Amino acid sequence: MKVGIVGATGQVGGVMRSVLAERKFPVTQLRLFASARSAGRTLPWGDGEVVVEDAHTADYSGLDIVLFSAGKYASKELAPKVAAAGAVVTDLTYGAENVRFPAPSVFARPIAFNVLPLAGSFVDDGSGETDEEQKLRNESRKILEIPDLPVASTCVRVPVFTGHSLQVYARFARELTPERAKEILAEAPGVVLEDVPTPLLAAGRDPTYVGRIRRDETVEHGLAFFCSSDNLRKGAALNAVQIAELIAAE
Repeated sequence: MKVGIVGATGQVGGVMRSVLAERKFPVTQLRLFASARSAGRTLPWGDGEVVVEDAHTADYSGLDIVLFSAGKYASKELAPKVAAAGAVVTDLTYGAENVRFPAPSVFARPIAFNVLPLAGSFVDDGSGETDEEQKLRNESRKILEIPDLPVASTCVRVPVFTGHSLQVYARFARELTPERAKEILAEAPGVVLEDVPTPLLAAGRDPTYVGRIRRDETVEHGLAFFCSSDNLRKGAALNAVQIAELIAAE
Protein backbone atom coordinates (compact mmCIF):
# COMPACT_ATOMS: atom_id res chain seq x y z
CA MET A 1 0.00 0.00 0.00
CA LYS A 2 1.08 3.56 -0.65
CA VAL A 3 1.29 5.26 2.75
CA GLY A 4 1.83 8.86 3.77
CA ILE A 5 2.66 10.37 7.16
CA VAL A 6 1.76 14.01 7.80
CA GLY A 7 3.78 15.37 10.71
CA ALA A 8 6.57 12.95 9.90
CA THR A 9 9.32 14.97 11.60
CA GLY A 10 7.52 15.09 14.94
CA GLN A 11 7.92 12.59 17.76
CA VAL A 12 4.73 10.68 16.97
CA GLY A 13 5.54 10.71 13.26
CA GLY A 14 8.89 9.10 14.00
CA VAL A 15 7.26 6.38 16.04
CA MET A 16 4.73 5.81 13.24
CA ARG A 17 7.59 5.03 10.87
CA SER A 18 9.11 2.63 13.40
CA VAL A 19 5.84 0.84 14.05
CA LEU A 20 5.12 0.46 10.33
CA ALA A 21 8.50 -1.24 9.97
CA GLU A 22 8.22 -3.33 13.14
CA ARG A 23 4.82 -4.68 12.18
CA LYS A 24 5.89 -5.28 8.58
CA PHE A 25 3.01 -3.22 7.24
CA PRO A 26 2.80 -3.79 3.47
CA VAL A 27 4.23 -0.44 2.42
CA THR A 28 5.07 -0.31 -1.26
CA GLN A 29 5.72 3.44 -1.16
CA LEU A 30 6.18 5.75 1.83
CA ARG A 31 5.83 9.50 1.49
CA LEU A 32 6.58 11.85 4.36
CA PHE A 33 5.09 15.31 4.87
CA ALA A 34 5.82 18.11 7.32
CA SER A 35 5.95 21.89 7.52
CA ALA A 36 7.70 23.99 4.91
CA ARG A 37 10.73 24.48 7.13
CA SER A 38 11.27 20.70 7.31
CA ALA A 39 10.70 20.09 3.60
CA GLY A 40 13.76 18.80 1.78
CA ARG A 41 15.34 16.97 4.70
CA THR A 42 15.55 13.19 4.54
CA LEU A 43 14.43 10.54 7.01
CA PRO A 44 15.48 6.88 7.08
CA TRP A 45 13.15 4.20 5.78
CA GLY A 46 14.22 0.61 5.15
CA ASP A 47 17.58 0.56 3.45
CA GLY A 48 17.27 4.08 2.16
CA GLU A 49 15.91 7.52 2.92
CA VAL A 50 12.76 9.44 2.06
CA VAL A 51 12.69 13.16 1.27
CA VAL A 52 10.20 15.13 3.38
CA GLU A 53 7.63 17.06 1.33
CA ASP A 54 5.86 20.30 2.19
CA ALA A 55 2.50 19.16 3.57
CA HIS A 56 0.69 22.30 2.41
CA THR A 57 1.77 22.22 -1.23
CA ALA A 58 2.12 18.48 -1.87
CA ASP A 59 -0.03 16.47 -4.26
CA TYR A 60 -1.55 13.58 -2.27
CA SER A 61 -3.08 11.75 -5.20
CA GLY A 62 -2.20 8.06 -5.48
CA LEU A 63 -1.85 7.44 -1.75
CA ASP A 64 -3.96 4.71 -0.14
CA ILE A 65 -3.61 5.65 3.55
CA VAL A 66 -2.35 8.84 5.16
CA LEU A 67 -1.57 8.94 8.88
CA PHE A 68 -1.88 12.36 10.50
CA SER A 69 -0.11 13.64 13.58
CA ALA A 70 0.34 17.25 12.64
CA GLY A 71 -1.59 19.30 15.18
CA LYS A 72 -5.25 20.20 15.06
CA TYR A 73 -4.93 23.30 12.86
CA ALA A 74 -2.93 21.53 10.17
CA SER A 75 -5.29 18.57 10.34
CA LYS A 76 -8.38 20.72 9.94
CA GLU A 77 -6.89 22.28 6.84
CA LEU A 78 -5.25 19.25 5.24
CA ALA A 79 -7.25 16.17 6.20
CA PRO A 80 -10.26 17.02 3.99
CA LYS A 81 -7.90 17.81 1.12
CA VAL A 82 -6.11 14.49 1.49
CA ALA A 83 -9.37 12.55 1.79
CA ALA A 84 -10.68 14.28 -1.35
CA ALA A 85 -7.60 13.06 -3.19
CA GLY A 86 -8.70 9.49 -2.51
CA ALA A 87 -6.73 8.43 0.57
CA VAL A 88 -8.13 6.98 3.77
CA VAL A 89 -7.18 9.43 6.54
CA THR A 90 -6.27 8.28 10.04
CA ASP A 91 -6.01 11.41 12.14
CA LEU A 92 -4.71 11.40 15.71
CA THR A 93 -5.13 15.13 16.18
CA TYR A 94 -8.84 15.75 15.92
CA GLY A 95 -9.84 14.14 19.22
CA ALA A 96 -13.02 14.96 21.12
CA GLU A 97 -13.14 18.58 19.87
CA ASN A 98 -14.69 17.41 16.60
CA VAL A 99 -17.38 15.73 18.44
CA ARG A 100 -20.40 18.00 18.64
CA PHE A 101 -21.65 18.30 22.22
CA PRO A 102 -25.09 19.64 23.09
CA ALA A 103 -25.18 22.86 25.07
CA PRO A 104 -24.67 22.07 28.77
CA SER A 105 -27.81 22.27 30.89
CA VAL A 106 -26.69 20.83 34.24
CA PHE A 107 -23.05 21.90 34.50
CA ALA A 108 -21.17 24.98 33.37
CA ARG A 109 -19.45 23.05 30.57
CA PRO A 110 -19.91 19.63 28.92
CA ILE A 111 -19.01 16.89 31.40
CA ALA A 112 -18.51 13.98 28.97
CA PHE A 113 -14.80 13.27 28.35
CA ASN A 114 -14.05 16.39 30.33
CA VAL A 115 -12.86 17.77 33.66
CA LEU A 116 -14.57 20.83 35.15
CA PRO A 117 -12.68 22.97 37.67
CA LEU A 118 -16.03 24.15 39.03
CA ALA A 119 -18.05 22.09 41.50
CA GLY A 120 -20.92 23.66 43.40
CA SER A 121 -21.96 27.30 43.21
CA PHE A 122 -19.89 30.44 43.57
CA VAL A 123 -20.12 32.06 46.99
CA ASP A 124 -21.21 35.70 46.90
CA ASP A 125 -18.40 37.03 49.07
CA GLY A 126 -15.84 38.08 46.49
CA SER A 127 -13.52 35.17 47.27
CA GLY A 128 -13.99 33.41 43.94
CA GLU A 129 -14.59 30.17 45.81
CA THR A 130 -17.47 27.75 45.46
CA ASP A 131 -19.56 26.47 48.34
CA GLU A 132 -17.96 23.03 47.86
CA GLU A 133 -14.49 24.53 48.34
CA GLN A 134 -15.56 26.40 51.44
CA LYS A 135 -17.23 23.27 52.79
CA LEU A 136 -14.02 21.31 52.28
CA ARG A 137 -12.12 23.83 54.37
CA ASN A 138 -14.75 24.18 57.09
CA GLU A 139 -15.28 20.44 57.48
CA SER A 140 -11.53 19.80 57.58
CA ARG A 141 -11.22 22.32 60.42
CA LYS A 142 -14.14 20.74 62.28
CA ILE A 143 -12.97 17.13 61.92
CA LEU A 144 -9.36 17.92 62.91
CA GLU A 145 -10.46 20.40 65.61
CA ILE A 146 -8.10 23.06 64.25
CA PRO A 147 -10.28 26.18 63.81
CA ASP A 148 -7.65 28.16 61.90
CA LEU A 149 -6.33 25.32 59.74
CA PRO A 150 -5.27 26.83 56.37
CA VAL A 151 -6.89 24.90 53.53
CA ALA A 152 -6.72 25.77 49.83
CA SER A 153 -8.58 23.70 47.25
CA THR A 154 -10.12 23.63 43.82
CA CYS A 155 -13.10 21.31 43.60
CA VAL A 156 -13.31 19.55 40.25
CA ARG A 157 -16.04 17.47 38.63
CA VAL A 158 -15.00 14.42 36.63
CA PRO A 159 -17.33 12.02 34.78
CA VAL A 160 -17.21 9.02 37.15
CA PHE A 161 -20.29 7.09 38.21
CA THR A 162 -19.57 7.58 41.90
CA GLY A 163 -16.73 8.51 44.20
CA HIS A 164 -14.90 11.46 45.66
CA SER A 165 -11.14 11.86 45.43
CA LEU A 166 -8.74 14.25 47.10
CA GLN A 167 -5.18 15.23 46.30
CA VAL A 168 -3.85 16.33 49.67
CA TYR A 169 -0.81 18.45 50.44
CA ALA A 170 -0.33 18.46 54.21
CA ARG A 171 2.22 20.25 56.39
CA PHE A 172 2.94 18.83 59.84
CA ALA A 173 4.34 20.36 63.01
CA ARG A 174 7.27 17.93 63.01
CA GLU A 175 8.98 15.49 60.71
CA LEU A 176 6.79 12.69 59.36
CA THR A 177 8.32 10.36 56.80
CA PRO A 178 6.25 8.69 54.08
CA GLU A 179 7.18 5.34 55.62
CA ARG A 180 5.87 6.36 59.05
CA ALA A 181 2.73 7.81 57.49
CA LYS A 182 2.06 4.48 55.79
CA GLU A 183 2.50 2.66 59.11
CA ILE A 184 -0.03 4.97 60.79
CA LEU A 185 -2.54 4.77 57.96
CA ALA A 186 -2.22 0.98 57.78
CA GLU A 187 -3.59 0.83 61.33
CA ALA A 188 -6.28 3.50 60.84
CA PRO A 189 -9.87 2.23 60.86
CA GLY A 190 -11.66 2.65 57.55
CA VAL A 191 -8.45 3.20 55.60
CA VAL A 192 -6.81 0.88 53.08
CA LEU A 193 -3.41 1.60 51.56
CA GLU A 194 -3.34 1.27 47.78
CA ASP A 195 -0.54 2.08 45.33
CA VAL A 196 -2.93 3.86 42.95
CA PRO A 197 -6.27 4.68 44.62
CA THR A 198 -9.15 5.46 42.27
CA PRO A 199 -12.89 6.11 42.59
CA LEU A 200 -13.53 3.01 40.46
CA LEU A 201 -11.70 0.92 43.04
CA ALA A 202 -13.67 2.52 45.88
CA ALA A 203 -17.10 2.18 44.26
CA GLY A 204 -19.43 0.09 46.40
CA ARG A 205 -16.85 -0.33 49.16
CA ASP A 206 -16.62 1.09 52.65
CA PRO A 207 -12.94 2.09 53.10
CA THR A 208 -11.14 5.18 51.95
CA TYR A 209 -8.24 4.15 49.75
CA VAL A 210 -5.02 6.14 50.23
CA GLY A 211 -1.86 6.05 48.15
CA ARG A 212 0.82 7.96 46.21
CA ILE A 213 2.25 8.95 49.60
CA ARG A 214 5.38 11.02 49.13
CA ARG A 215 7.20 14.06 50.44
CA ASP A 216 6.00 17.53 49.52
CA GLU A 217 9.28 19.34 49.07
CA THR A 218 7.67 22.78 48.83
CA VAL A 219 7.13 23.04 52.62
CA GLU A 220 8.85 21.86 55.77
CA HIS A 221 7.51 18.53 57.08
CA GLY A 222 5.20 18.20 54.07
CA LEU A 223 3.53 15.11 52.64
CA ALA A 224 1.42 14.62 49.54
CA PHE A 225 -1.04 11.80 49.01
CA PHE A 226 -4.16 10.86 47.03
CA CYS A 227 -7.32 9.25 48.39
CA SER A 228 -10.59 7.98 46.97
CA SER A 229 -13.82 6.79 48.55
CA ASP A 230 -17.42 6.05 47.63
CA ASN A 231 -19.18 9.28 48.59
CA LEU A 232 -22.59 7.59 48.65
CA ARG A 233 -21.35 5.16 51.30
CA LYS A 234 -18.54 6.61 53.42
CA GLY A 235 -19.50 10.11 52.45
CA ALA A 236 -23.15 9.74 53.44
CA ALA A 237 -25.07 6.51 54.06
CA LEU A 238 -22.37 4.53 55.86
CA ASN A 239 -21.45 7.52 58.01
CA ALA A 240 -25.06 7.97 59.07
CA VAL A 241 -25.39 4.30 60.05
CA GLN A 242 -22.07 4.33 61.90
CA ILE A 243 -23.22 7.34 63.91
CA ALA A 244 -26.45 5.51 64.68
CA GLU A 245 -24.42 2.50 65.84
CA LEU A 246 -22.45 4.68 68.23
CA ILE A 247 -25.69 6.14 69.61
CA ALA A 248 -27.17 2.67 70.02
CA ALA A 249 -24.05 1.47 71.82
CA GLU A 250 -24.40 4.24 74.38
